[in-house]
Amino acid sequence: MAEDGGEVHTTPDVFVSYSSQDAAVAEAIVEALEHNGLRCWIAPRNVTPGASYAGQIIHAIDAAKASVLILSQNAASSPHVLREVERAASKRHSIISLRIDQAPLPADFEYFLNTSHWLDTSAADIGRTLPKLLAAVQLALRAPAAMPAGTATAHDPAPPASARSTNRTAIVVASAVGLAVVGFAADRLWLSTRRASAPPTPTPVGSASIPATAALTIPEKSIAVLPFVDLSEKHDQEYFADGMAEEILDLLAKIPAIKVIGRTSSFQFKGKNEDLRTIGARLGAAFIVEGSIRKSGDQIRVTAQLIGTDNGVHRWSESYDRDMDDVLKLQDEIATGIARALEVTVGADRPSSKATVQNVEAYNLYLRGRHATDRYDPEGLGEAVDYFQQALDLDPTLAVAAASLGAARVFQAISGFVPVREAYDRARRECALALKLDPQLAGPHATLGTILLIYDWDWTAADSEIKKALSLEARNPIALDAAAVLASIRGQHDEALRLVNSLLAADPLNPRAHFWLGYWLYQSGRLTDSARSFEDTLRISPTYADAQYYLTLTLLSQGEKEKALHLIERASDESERLAGLSIVHSAMGHKAKSDAALAALTKGYADQWAFGIASVHAFRGERDEALAWLDRAVTQRDEDLIDIKAEPLIAGLHADPRYKAILRKMKLPEQ
Repeated sequence: MAEDGGEVHTTPDVFVSYSSQDAAVAEAIVEALEHNGLRCWIAPRNVTPGASYAGQIIHAIDAAKASVLILSQNAASSPHVLREVERAASKRHSIISLRIDQAPLPADFEYFLNTSHWLDTSAADIGRTLPKLLAAVQLALRAPAAMPAGTATAHDPAPPASARSTNRTAIVVASAVGLAVVGFAADRLWLSTRRASAPPTPTPVGSASIPATAALTIPEKSIAVLPFVDLSEKHDQEYFADGMAEEILDLLAKIPAIKVIGRTSSFQFKGKNEDLRTIGARLGAAFIVEGSIRKSGDQIRVTAQLIGTDNGVHRWSESYDRDMDDVLKLQDEIATGIARALEVTVGADRPSSKATVQNVEAYNLYLRGRHATDRYDPEGLGEAVDYFQQALDLDPTLAVAAASLGAARVFQAISGFVPVREAYDRARRECALALKLDPQLAGPHATLGTILLIYDWDWTAADSEIKKALSLEARNPIALDAAAVLASIRGQHDEALRLVNSLLAADPLNPRAHFWLGYWLYQSGRLTDSARSFEDTLRISPTYADAQYYLTLTLLSQGEKEKALHLIERASDESERLAGLSIVHSAMGHKAKSDAALAALTKGYADQWAFGIASVHAFRGERDEALAWLDRAVTQRDEDLIDIKAEPLIAGLHADPRYKAILRKMKLPEQ
């Protein structure tokens, strides 16, 4: 039911839902609530003549902070009331139900109201219940927005580290595994942090927590796809709701005329009830796509809507009831409907995946694998590999499962969870299979480019794979990441900065992109700008270890020794904390403390971060030790070695013949 919604000019506190037969009760409730200072919205009183009736109701429900439901036999049999209740539930609004008779409720109402606030009365005795209703509404308005069970939030603690994680300069494939269907999404493959623990947990989005983007010009046809809400009976379909939103995001990203905000940024609003204007300003998006799914067996109901962030008006809204066999076709329809609502021509640019799911269970396993990767720990990645393999076993033609399996193995290897050589060999085979099944996938080329960069040091072949990925999907963020790394390796710092800035334009709240901007500015000696980018990273994600480490080095380079020491003492990662402490104490003349930190770093991380140990020795002026550890890093295939020519900490080694010999081993030019 595609509809345009009318704007609610005064934001209501309460939306009142009722059947027309219960109008007298509803009007009495509105009068009582408004007498106590609450703003109510009720139809038909608040409907603007000539505007879309249904559209105004949708907008009023969205704008209200709570809903009051006059629950009766009449309401229970009204499809209009059911839609209003479902809408309020999908927005996570409090629903206060005033039951005025004892008629049995249909299953749909029982589901949506099973956690809501109930009051029982009779139509003849409504006056005695009004004080309780008022108190319940006032309590609901003061309470934070409710969240479905099982929904992760930015407050959830990250899983504990189980081993020293991925090196900063590696291109990590973690969450990218799930989005191989379109060549990976922006936050699904990134230039890694050094830990095998979960990535930094973002802070809640708020006015002081993240860099603002409001000053930027927001393109007219720009969209952010927010996570869909799981309204299934058991609230066990979060993986499917996230997958639906991500697939639609990726399909929209294929349309050149639309700017689509990256998943990392848009999913920071998961579980939030932020004002649309705030979301639009933070993300630089003129429109928000949001929706809900309700899955039961092989049946699925999806509701999606396109909303303007400047005025909250619904540009487009639709509900679908389909078989799971048609889920990919449904995603295509939603993306196409959104594009057309934006008056974007779809023809040759029509977003399209496969028309049907060949095996429903295989597709479900694939989505579960994608969701498991978001945990970023050994167990989660192990589960993801198992899910992807099971999906392939059930449907050997599912190319995205093969691509995702290869990507997951690469992240396991980079993280130190599995033997490196075996994992990379398997990943190559799985990427080859994915491309055999679907030559148009960009993701497997990006994964192969990753292996060629961080393990093979085959720069020419890596360049070829990256270009193949970009030729298939020009805005593929993972290929752009890899291209930026390769540019940095080749000394093309301006090109690396250009590429990372283009990533930030599409994914403005991605802490990894802010970190890389800061890191390449640091390499270029632009310390003030570098520090600002690292600070932006930490505002988004306060425990981002690499940003803590390199902001420490930047402050030290600016002569801010005490600030540098205070920051690195609170660093979340042990390896970088020890390295930073050794460097800062050395700069401050605290030799014993520097020695102790270096000894602890060497004892704990000799087999995992030889490059980091080499960097500390180089800073301390211990040339022989530094070069010996660099040579050991070559043997270990330490991923950070791809920064060997750009890392300022080891710049003093460049003239040494032993350093040049290491460059030759890595197939890098000596100049």
